[in-house]
Amino acid sequence: MATKKPTRPRVTLTQISSRTWEHPADRGALVALRKLKGFDQVIKAMSGLFSERAVRLMFLGSAIRVDERQFPVLDRLRAEACTTLDAPEIPEMYVSANPIPNAVTIGMNKPFIVLNSALVDLLDEDELHFVIGHELGHAISGHAVYQTLLQRLISLSGVFNSIPLGGLGVRAIMAALMEWSRKAELSADRAGLLAVQDPQVAFRAHMKLASGGHLKDLDTTSFFAQGQEYEDSGDLRDSVLKLLLIEAKSHPFAVVRASELRRWVDGGTYTAVLGGEYPRRDTDGEATVSEAAQDAAKSYSETFRQSQDALGKLLHDAAGVVGSVKGWLDETLRRS
Repeated sequence: MATKKPTRPRVTLTQISSRTWEHPADRGALVALRKLKGFDQVIKAMSGLFSERAVRLMFLGSAIRVDERQFPVLDRLRAEACTTLDAPEIPEMYVSANPIPNAVTIGMNKPFIVLNSALVDLLDEDELHFVIGHELGHAISGHAVYQTLLQRLISLSGVFNSIPLGGLGVRAIMAALMEWSRKAELSADRAGLLAVQDPQVAFRAHMKLASGGHLKDLDTTSFFAQGQEYEDSGDLRDSVLKLLLIEAKSHPFAVVRASELRRWVDGGTYTAVLGGEYPRRDTDGEATVSEAAQDAAKSYSETFRQSQDALGKLLHDAAGVVGSVKGWLDETLRRS
């Protein structure tokens, strides 16, 4: 891990609501689930208290818990990220010996962060700040609670697949949940950026993760052009292939994630948040399911509208035709 001291102060986002960084599709699902009183308690009960305790004990006995004496730089970065995002609690954090550069947030009653040693070796101090902010975003948004539902359905999918035609229904449900999981990753990327408050750091982290650390051999312009080519490329056949490639993946591809994050920055929301324009936690109860659903639908519509992808354009055009027909029918019925 390369280290360096912060060169500038960061804006403290006092009382910031997780709705600020949640992708519209992710936020729509979370608002609906949060409105179901007791739902999170039910999911927590499904997970079993022993299994969660067992996982924590496993890391307590086999990994290194971060504190002011062990990985002190990481301890400071965690504290800074928690201050910037005004986190209600400071989660425990562990460094685990693992050759795969990755990080994860585990647990529902008391989530904790695990950084693989390969990730700590790969990234510099600012990039690790981004990753820790990403994982903190997962914890604050409560993604671990709702991800449990996905994992439970995955474990039961074999049972449903044994039922005639049941596998088709389960596959559709699983695909929808995986899509939500991918959007939750985009949400956490935004939280990571708000924590580190430097878009170039966030982009650099994705470039390193996509290349295995060969940053000196990469070019930022070419990297983002590659992402645009992936999103726009091909005919309907390529569009279907892309859907099949990501159908069972819980994370978007690294190049796509960087492009999505840059789009969020270029759209002006990131700058507005740093300027104080964001929802506060004390207004979370006012969030409505219908408004969140509308935002999610608008987000998908805008994505399809901007896309040069053949299937994306087809879906957008089809939605426009359906909307026009609906409008014509409504007007006809009104006049009759």
